[in-house]
Amino acid sequence: MSGDGPTLAERRAEILRLVDEYVAAEAGERRPFTPGRSPVRYAGRVYDAAEVRSLVDAALDFWLTAGPMATRLEGLLAGYVGAAHCALVNSGSSANLLALATLTSPRLGERRIEPGDEVITVAAGFPTTVAPIVQLGAVPVFVDVRAETANVDVSMLEAACSPRTKAVMVAHTLGNPFDVDAVLAFCRRHGLWLVEDNCDALGSVYASEVLGSARRTGSFGDLSTSSFYPAHHMTTGEGGAVYTSNDELAAIVESLRDWGRDCYCKSGRDNTCGKRFAQQFGQLPPGYDHKFVYSHFGFNLKMTDLQAAVGVAQVDKLDGFVAARRRNHERLRSALADLSDDLAVPVATPKSRPSWFGFLMVPRRSPRAELTRHLEAARVQTRTLFAGNLVRQPCFDDLRGTGRYRVVGDLAVTDHLMEQAVWVGVYPGLTDEQLDYVATTVRRSLVARPAVASAV
Repeated sequence: MSGDGPTLAERRAEILRLVDEYVAAEAGERRPFTPGRSPVRYAGRVYDAAEVRSLVDAALDFWLTAGPMATRLEGLLAGYVGAAHCALVNSGSSANLLALATLTSPRLGERRIEPGDEVITVAAGFPTTVAPIVQLGAVPVFVDVRAETANVDVSMLEAACSPRTKAVMVAHTLGNPFDVDAVLAFCRRHGLWLVEDNCDALGSVYASEVLGSARRTGSFGDLSTSSFYPAHHMTTGEGGAVYTSNDELAAIVESLRDWGRDCYCKSGRDNTCGKRFAQQFGQLPPGYDHKFVYSHFGFNLKMTDLQAAVGVAQVDKLDGFVAARRRNHERLRSALADLSDDLAVPVATPKSRPSWFGFLMVPRRSPRAELTRHLEAARVQTRTLFAGNLVRQPCFDDLRGTGRYRVVGDLAVTDHLMEQAVWVGVYPGLTDEQLDYVATTVRRSLVARPAVASAV
């Protein structure tokens, strides 16, 4: 570089300064909220110049695969959740797949999940909590949820258990923790794995009497997962993570995520063990390159460094994001509290402080369709409780009558939520004006509607 021009460091600093200017200018051009004309979204990205600057800075390094930013984000997230290990992946759905696939590893001996083994779960939720169970040849066993929390009905767990049960895999619904103590006690009693789908609950807290401490969700399961899709508590665009405090499970997670390889060297590093060409594996020739030894049939599920760069900036804001979600949920709940005869709103699970993903509502006296129509006409985005009753979805058509899943009981509450539940957003990008508009719109919709039967 000539001494007459700016150095690379100076050029980089100028690029990042221009990024700050651009983001500020873009924010200044955003239109103000106009009730009835502007959309009130159920979720969205919340970011500022810090995320864009971090992304551009990483792009200038041009490390396109998982690299230093990914390693940094894994450490930050493990510390936030309270787990010893974090492995970044390319989506929350992949995180669920990887978590369950880890439990199929031959390294786990008699505790491994094999085809035909059973995993207890619920049908009221997002399909990728259940999809890995089917995809890996295990049998999902569905129990109902509780109306007051929309979470697993723990009183049904014993009835769901069989000699082939190996694990429980359930989510914290819309950020509301399930009854962690009851699930933990059940898993311990029967020697079962617990996979904790924390994709909608990052930042939620549960005070466990079984463990004698209050912890963030995601730290209770043998394995747990996060999603960083833009709708979630923080975002990397696409992205997710698997957490564990079990060293053996962590090694299996990394192997399966990284093609199934046996080598544990980080990207860009060789011969960490010092024995790269001096070991014997299976029927391979002696001294076969350890970087190309595969102990599992794996995947390639890694996150890129560019995505991780966004996440590093987002983690700094997580506490504020969680506080905003709680505040927004409480504002809606308080505004609609006098309508309890007309509207059921699930409550926080005892001993928990949810990091709410959405505000769930179940009309008691009118069809859900009426409330949904009214909200959508007012440009308030709505969502059902994901798949409703998953076993009624078309993806289960080929499984009916095959013995490839079991249902315990009649899933009556799940069906009721499928028919009547709707939720709106509480994400940090919503203003008080928007939340008050949502509450007013809900109130207007619930006046003088025809009655329907309610299970809530």
